[in-house]
Amino acid sequence: MSADPTDGPAAWRRLCVILALSTIGSVGMWSVVVALPHVQAEFGATRSEASIPYTLLMIGYSLGSVTMGRLVDRQGAMRTVLLGTVMLATGYVAAAFSNSIIVFALVHGLLIGLLGASATFAPLVAEASLWFRRRRGIAVALAASGNYIAGAIWPPVLDTAIAAHGWRVAHLGVAVFCLMTMIPLALLLRARPPAQPVVTMTAAQQRAADRPLGMSPTTLTVVLCVAGLGCCVAMSMPQVHLVAYCGDLGYGVARGTEMLSLMLVCGVVSRVASGFIADRIGGLATLLLGSMLQAATLALYLFFDGLASLYLISALFGLSQGGIVPSYAVVVREHFPAKEAGTRVGVVLMATMWGMALGGWLSGYIFDLTGSYAMAFLNGVAWNAMNVAIIATLLIRARRSARR
Repeated sequence: MSADPTDGPAAWRRLCVILALSTIGSVGMWSVVVALPHVQAEFGATRSEASIPYTLLMIGYSLGSVTMGRLVDRQGAMRTVLLGTVMLATGYVAAAFSNSIIVFALVHGLLIGLLGASATFAPLVAEASLWFRRRRGIAVALAASGNYIAGAIWPPVLDTAIAAHGWRVAHLGVAVFCLMTMIPLALLLRARPPAQPVVTMTAAQQRAADRPLGMSPTTLTVVLCVAGLGCCVAMSMPQVHLVAYCGDLGYGVARGTEMLSLMLVCGVVSRVASGFIADRIGGLATLLLGSMLQAATLALYLFFDGLASLYLISALFGLSQGGIVPSYAVVVREHFPAKEAGTRVGVVLMATMWGMALGGWLSGYIFDLTGSYAMAFLNGVAWNAMNVAIIATLLIRARRSARR
């Protein structure tokens, strides 16, 4: 009989492949942010109109997370990622030939988001969780770090390419690069996850499993979705508008791109650290810690707008919020069965992406109404407060259940 591959060398090799695919495939989340000022100028759009491609991208990305999550549960990771790769490359070619902001936005929503990049995040995070038991927290955190590593790498690369060749040629280059790198990597995911152990439970344990945290599975999923929506409306404010914000302050787009990359490098550190923390104190406690720190650092943008201050706050923001999204995946795996991992992780992470989509558009809309980002930052703090209240309540229920 072959040895159990769970937590073994095969699992770690697979995690490396997942991380590489997520890093490359997540280009869709960041290219639209870097291209935003250039697209706005070429099409003569307002700031809120120029934010629509990002909003549609995140809506498509979120819906695709559920669709691709179900697909990975049924067809496996390899086929899911191959499909996503072809759609992602097709989307970038179509974006390069867009003749209006509406076409550009629809391409991002349907091809790049719904059918492309979505295959490389939530489904692969769920896939990684099935290959680990003892080190599940750190495995999930590493798998989820791909889109932040992408955020650290892709913005400066794309900024340079756009400056040298224009945003249309840069999009064509992304399409070619994705095809050449992601298809060979996807073929390494042919093996299916190891069988999950059969656990014998008492009647009381079975009742607890049937009603996680004293709720029906559907109710808990909805509550986690609402919390995820709130935290990511707040999270999106700096991530989506920091480049444009720095341009408005007179520091230039390049400085904003550097701050965004710094934020996301620090976010990678936060994600890895959150995995270690979650393996020790649990997903809910880790999620609450990250949410509280995010609220505190987001508020700093209201009081400081000097160049050095913005670099420092952006780094602190990355360190505070990077572990939030993977903590949701850990919470799902702690309270739901493995056979539902792809679908339920996809649903909850879909809500976080809806939050990013709503927050990206809402911040642009508030800017158009007020002429500044002050109220947009304040709006993010308010949404974050709602998220903290929900997670704190869930943690209290979890500890009461544990005592019983």
